[in-house]
Amino acid sequence: MRLLICSAVAALVSAPLAAKPAAPVAGDRYVAMGSSFAAGPGVGPNTPSTPQRCGRGTLNYPNLLAKELGLELVDATCSGATTHHVLGPWNEVPPQIDSVDANTKLVTVTIGGNDIAFVGNIFAAACEQMTTPDPRCQKWREVTDAEWQGDEERMRRIVSAIRERAPKARVVFVDYITVLPPKGACAAVPITDERLKQSQVAAKRLAKITARVAKAENAEVLRFSDLSRNHAPCSAEPWSNGMTAPEGDGIPVHPNRAGHVAAAKALAEFLRRK
Repeated sequence: MRLLICSAVAALVSAPLAAKPAAPVAGDRYVAMGSSFAAGPGVGPNTPSTPQRCGRGTLNYPNLLAKELGLELVDATCSGATTHHVLGPWNEVPPQIDSVDANTKLVTVTIGGNDIAFVGNIFAAACEQMTTPDPRCQKWREVTDAEWQGDEERMRRIVSAIRERAPKARVVFVDYITVLPPKGACAAVPITDERLKQSQVAAKRLAKITARVAKAENAEVLRFSDLSRNHAPCSAEPWSNGMTAPEGDGIPVHPNRAGHVAAAKALAEFLRRK
Protein backbone atom coordinates (compact mmCIF):
# COMPACT_ATOMS: atom_id res chain seq x y z
CA MET A 1 0.00 0.00 0.00
CA ARG A 2 2.82 2.37 0.91
CA LEU A 3 4.50 1.66 -2.40
CA LEU A 4 1.27 2.42 -4.28
CA ILE A 5 0.84 5.76 -2.49
CA CYS A 6 4.45 6.75 -3.17
CA SER A 7 4.05 5.81 -6.82
CA ALA A 8 0.89 7.90 -7.10
CA VAL A 9 2.57 10.92 -5.50
CA ALA A 10 5.57 10.55 -7.79
CA ALA A 11 3.28 10.44 -10.81
CA LEU A 12 1.55 13.64 -9.72
CA VAL A 13 4.82 15.42 -9.08
CA SER A 14 6.32 14.35 -12.39
CA ALA A 15 3.15 15.14 -14.40
CA PRO A 16 3.65 18.26 -16.55
CA LEU A 17 1.77 21.33 -15.42
CA ALA A 18 -0.86 22.68 -17.81
CA ALA A 19 0.88 25.06 -20.15
CA LYS A 20 -0.24 28.67 -20.07
CA PRO A 21 -1.98 29.72 -23.26
CA ALA A 22 0.39 31.35 -25.68
CA ALA A 23 -0.09 34.92 -26.80
CA PRO A 24 -1.26 35.15 -30.42
CA VAL A 25 1.35 36.15 -32.95
CA ALA A 26 1.13 38.22 -36.11
CA GLY A 27 -0.71 36.39 -38.85
CA ASP A 28 -2.78 34.20 -36.53
CA ARG A 29 -6.44 33.69 -37.43
CA TYR A 30 -8.69 35.51 -34.96
CA VAL A 31 -12.47 35.02 -34.84
CA ALA A 32 -14.63 37.56 -32.99
CA MET A 33 -18.12 36.48 -31.99
CA GLY A 34 -20.87 38.21 -30.08
CA SER A 35 -23.61 40.82 -30.03
CA SER A 36 -23.61 44.58 -30.64
CA PHE A 37 -21.30 45.23 -27.69
CA ALA A 38 -18.61 43.56 -29.79
CA ALA A 39 -19.92 44.47 -33.25
CA GLY A 40 -19.76 48.19 -32.52
CA PRO A 41 -22.64 49.67 -34.54
CA GLY A 42 -22.02 53.35 -35.15
CA VAL A 43 -18.35 53.08 -34.24
CA GLY A 44 -16.90 53.90 -37.60
CA PRO A 45 -18.62 52.93 -40.87
CA ASN A 46 -19.93 49.41 -41.26
CA THR A 47 -17.45 46.86 -42.55
CA PRO A 48 -17.97 46.52 -46.33
CA SER A 49 -19.63 43.38 -47.71
CA THR A 50 -21.13 42.40 -44.33
CA PRO A 51 -24.81 42.21 -43.33
CA GLN A 52 -25.98 45.78 -42.80
CA ARG A 53 -28.10 44.91 -39.77
CA CYS A 54 -25.15 43.36 -37.97
CA GLY A 55 -23.54 46.79 -37.68
CA ARG A 56 -19.94 45.61 -37.63
CA GLY A 57 -18.16 48.92 -37.12
CA THR A 58 -14.69 49.21 -38.59
CA LEU A 59 -13.50 50.69 -35.28
CA ASN A 60 -14.91 47.99 -32.99
CA TYR A 61 -12.61 46.29 -30.49
CA PRO A 62 -12.04 43.19 -32.70
CA ASN A 63 -10.72 45.38 -35.53
CA LEU A 64 -8.59 47.46 -33.17
CA LEU A 65 -7.16 44.36 -31.48
CA ALA A 66 -6.40 42.69 -34.82
CA LYS A 67 -4.58 45.79 -35.99
CA GLU A 68 -2.61 46.09 -32.75
CA LEU A 69 -1.43 42.45 -32.82
CA GLY A 70 -1.30 41.93 -36.59
CA LEU A 71 -3.96 39.23 -36.55
CA GLU A 72 -6.09 37.95 -39.43
CA LEU A 73 -9.58 38.95 -38.27
CA VAL A 74 -12.79 37.13 -39.11
CA ASP A 75 -15.51 39.32 -37.61
CA ALA A 76 -18.65 37.22 -37.09
CA THR A 77 -20.28 39.58 -34.57
CA CYS A 78 -23.84 40.78 -35.15
CA SER A 79 -25.97 43.36 -33.38
CA GLY A 80 -28.99 41.83 -31.67
CA ALA A 81 -27.45 38.37 -31.57
CA THR A 82 -28.21 35.94 -28.78
CA THR A 83 -26.42 32.74 -27.84
CA HIS A 84 -28.82 30.96 -30.22
CA HIS A 85 -27.38 32.97 -33.12
CA VAL A 86 -23.83 31.98 -32.24
CA LEU A 87 -24.78 28.32 -32.33
CA GLY A 88 -27.31 28.43 -35.17
CA PRO A 89 -28.40 30.55 -38.16
CA TRP A 90 -30.30 33.82 -37.88
CA ASN A 91 -32.28 34.15 -41.09
CA GLU A 92 -29.70 35.13 -43.74
CA VAL A 93 -26.85 35.34 -41.19
CA PRO A 94 -25.05 32.00 -40.75
CA PRO A 95 -24.13 30.64 -37.31
CA GLN A 96 -21.25 32.63 -35.90
CA ILE A 97 -19.60 29.42 -34.77
CA ASP A 98 -19.15 28.42 -38.44
CA SER A 99 -16.38 31.02 -38.70
CA VAL A 100 -14.19 28.96 -36.37
CA ASP A 101 -11.96 26.41 -38.07
CA ALA A 102 -8.91 24.32 -37.22
CA ASN A 103 -6.57 27.19 -38.07
CA THR A 104 -8.18 29.57 -35.57
CA LYS A 105 -5.79 30.57 -32.79
CA LEU A 106 -7.89 33.16 -30.92
CA VAL A 107 -11.63 33.53 -30.32
CA THR A 108 -13.21 36.39 -28.36
CA VAL A 109 -16.83 36.20 -27.24
CA THR A 110 -19.17 38.91 -25.93
CA ILE A 111 -22.63 37.38 -25.69
CA GLY A 112 -25.55 36.66 -23.39
CA GLY A 113 -27.09 40.08 -22.79
CA ASN A 114 -29.81 39.88 -25.41
CA ASP A 115 -30.94 36.51 -24.10
CA ILE A 116 -32.03 38.18 -20.87
CA ALA A 117 -33.21 41.54 -22.31
CA PHE A 118 -30.41 43.46 -20.59
CA VAL A 119 -30.32 46.54 -22.84
CA GLY A 120 -33.94 46.11 -23.90
CA ASN A 121 -35.06 46.51 -20.31
CA ILE A 122 -32.94 49.64 -19.82
CA PHE A 123 -34.73 51.17 -22.81
CA ALA A 124 -38.06 50.01 -21.41
CA ALA A 125 -37.24 51.66 -18.09
CA ALA A 126 -36.47 54.93 -19.87
CA CYS A 127 -39.73 54.67 -21.80
CA GLU A 128 -41.62 54.41 -18.51
CA GLN A 129 -40.41 57.93 -17.67
CA MET A 130 -41.48 59.51 -20.97
CA THR A 131 -44.51 61.76 -21.04
CA THR A 132 -45.12 60.67 -24.61
CA PRO A 133 -43.43 57.28 -25.12
CA ASP A 134 -41.65 56.62 -28.38
CA PRO A 135 -43.72 54.29 -30.65
CA ARG A 136 -40.79 51.85 -30.57
CA CYS A 137 -40.99 51.51 -26.79
CA GLN A 138 -41.49 48.04 -25.36
CA LYS A 139 -42.55 46.97 -21.90
CA TRP A 140 -40.15 45.81 -19.20
CA ARG A 141 -39.70 42.05 -19.38
CA GLU A 142 -39.34 39.96 -16.25
CA VAL A 143 -36.64 37.36 -16.90
CA THR A 144 -37.13 33.91 -15.39
CA ASP A 145 -34.50 31.75 -13.73
CA ALA A 146 -35.03 29.25 -16.54
CA GLU A 147 -33.99 31.92 -19.07
CA TRP A 148 -30.87 32.71 -17.08
CA GLN A 149 -30.02 29.02 -16.83
CA GLY A 150 -30.56 28.55 -20.56
CA ASP A 151 -28.28 31.50 -21.28
CA GLU A 152 -25.51 29.99 -19.17
CA GLU A 153 -25.94 26.52 -20.65
CA ARG A 154 -25.67 27.84 -24.21
CA MET A 155 -22.59 29.87 -23.33
CA ARG A 156 -20.98 26.65 -22.21
CA ARG A 157 -22.04 24.97 -25.45
CA ILE A 158 -20.38 27.79 -27.38
CA VAL A 159 -17.02 27.04 -25.77
CA SER A 160 -17.47 23.31 -26.41
CA ALA A 161 -18.25 24.01 -30.05
CA ILE A 162 -15.14 26.17 -30.37
CA ARG A 163 -13.02 23.41 -28.84
CA GLU A 164 -14.40 20.87 -31.31
CA ARG A 165 -13.51 23.04 -34.28
CA ALA A 166 -10.27 24.59 -33.02
CA PRO A 167 -8.71 22.54 -30.20
CA LYS A 168 -5.68 24.85 -29.99
CA ALA A 169 -7.58 28.12 -30.02
CA ARG A 170 -7.38 30.50 -27.08
CA VAL A 171 -10.92 31.37 -25.98
CA VAL A 172 -11.49 34.67 -24.20
CA PHE A 173 -14.84 36.01 -23.03
CA VAL A 174 -15.03 39.81 -22.92
CA ASP A 175 -17.89 40.59 -20.57
CA TYR A 176 -20.21 43.55 -21.03
CA ILE A 177 -18.96 47.09 -20.57
CA THR A 178 -20.58 49.06 -17.75
CA VAL A 179 -23.46 51.12 -19.18
CA LEU A 180 -25.15 52.02 -15.89
CA PRO A 181 -24.17 54.81 -13.47
CA PRO A 182 -23.14 53.59 -9.99
CA LYS A 183 -25.98 55.59 -8.45
CA GLY A 184 -29.14 57.33 -9.59
CA ALA A 185 -29.61 60.89 -10.81
CA CYS A 186 -27.72 60.47 -14.08
CA ALA A 187 -29.31 62.63 -16.78
CA ALA A 188 -27.86 60.40 -19.51
CA VAL A 189 -29.75 57.36 -18.17
CA PRO A 190 -33.13 58.72 -16.99
CA ILE A 191 -34.64 55.73 -15.20
CA THR A 192 -36.00 55.27 -11.70
CA ASP A 193 -33.79 54.15 -8.83
CA GLU A 194 -35.76 50.90 -8.68
CA ARG A 195 -35.17 50.10 -12.36
CA LEU A 196 -31.52 51.11 -12.01
CA LYS A 197 -31.06 48.64 -9.16
CA GLN A 198 -32.83 45.89 -11.10
CA SER A 199 -30.64 46.53 -14.13
CA GLN A 200 -27.49 46.59 -12.00
CA VAL A 201 -28.45 43.22 -10.51
CA ALA A 202 -28.87 41.84 -14.03
CA ALA A 203 -25.48 43.24 -15.10
CA LYS A 204 -23.75 41.65 -12.11
CA ARG A 205 -25.48 38.32 -12.67
CA LEU A 206 -24.47 38.31 -16.34
CA ALA A 207 -20.84 39.02 -15.40
CA LYS A 208 -20.89 36.22 -12.81
CA ILE A 209 -22.34 33.75 -15.31
CA THR A 210 -19.70 34.68 -17.88
CA ALA A 211 -16.90 34.17 -15.34
CA ARG A 212 -18.39 30.88 -14.17
CA VAL A 213 -18.67 29.55 -17.71
CA ALA A 214 -15.09 30.55 -18.49
CA LYS A 215 -13.80 28.78 -15.39
CA ALA A 216 -15.87 25.64 -15.94
CA GLU A 217 -14.90 25.35 -19.60
CA ASN A 218 -11.20 26.20 -19.17
CA ALA A 219 -11.60 29.45 -21.09
CA GLU A 220 -10.55 32.93 -20.00
CA VAL A 221 -12.44 36.11 -19.24
CA LEU A 222 -11.48 39.75 -19.52
CA ARG A 223 -13.63 41.40 -16.86
CA PHE A 224 -14.33 44.52 -18.84
CA SER A 225 -17.33 45.22 -16.62
CA ASP A 226 -14.87 45.85 -13.78
CA LEU A 227 -12.35 47.79 -15.88
CA SER A 228 -15.07 50.14 -17.14
CA ARG A 229 -16.80 50.66 -13.78
CA ASN A 230 -15.56 54.24 -13.41
CA HIS A 231 -16.34 55.10 -17.04
CA ALA A 232 -20.13 54.79 -17.12
CA PRO A 233 -22.40 57.47 -18.59
CA CYS A 234 -22.23 60.69 -16.54
CA SER A 235 -18.63 59.94 -15.51
CA ALA A 236 -15.76 62.29 -16.33
CA GLU A 237 -14.58 60.00 -19.15
CA PRO A 238 -17.49 57.80 -20.29
CA TRP A 239 -16.71 54.70 -22.32
CA SER A 240 -20.38 54.10 -23.08
CA ASN A 241 -23.36 56.17 -24.17
CA GLY A 242 -26.53 56.89 -22.26
CA MET A 243 -29.93 57.10 -23.94
CA THR A 244 -28.49 59.28 -26.70
CA ALA A 245 -25.30 58.97 -28.72
CA PRO A 246 -23.28 61.54 -30.67
CA GLU A 247 -23.26 60.91 -34.39
CA GLY A 248 -20.44 58.56 -35.35
CA ASP A 249 -19.73 57.55 -31.76
CA GLY A 250 -21.74 54.40 -31.26
CA ILE A 251 -25.41 53.98 -30.38
CA PRO A 252 -27.39 54.52 -27.15
CA VAL A 253 -26.60 52.28 -24.15
CA HIS A 254 -23.56 50.79 -25.88
CA PRO A 255 -19.81 51.36 -25.87
CA ASN A 256 -18.59 54.45 -27.67
CA ARG A 257 -15.31 54.78 -29.55
CA ALA A 258 -13.37 55.32 -26.32
CA GLY A 259 -14.94 52.13 -24.94
CA HIS A 260 -13.83 50.04 -27.90
CA VAL A 261 -10.34 51.54 -27.74
CA ALA A 262 -10.18 50.68 -24.03
CA ALA A 263 -11.41 47.13 -24.65
CA ALA A 264 -8.84 46.52 -27.40
CA LYS A 265 -6.02 47.93 -25.27
CA ALA A 266 -7.02 45.85 -22.25
CA LEU A 267 -7.33 42.72 -24.40
CA ALA A 268 -3.90 43.22 -25.96
CA GLU A 269 -2.33 43.57 -22.52
CA PHE A 270 -4.33 40.61 -21.20
CA LEU A 271 -3.18 38.37 -24.05
CA ARG A 272 0.47 39.41 -23.81
CA ARG A 273 0.85 38.87 -20.08
CA LYS A 274 -0.55 35.36 -20.01
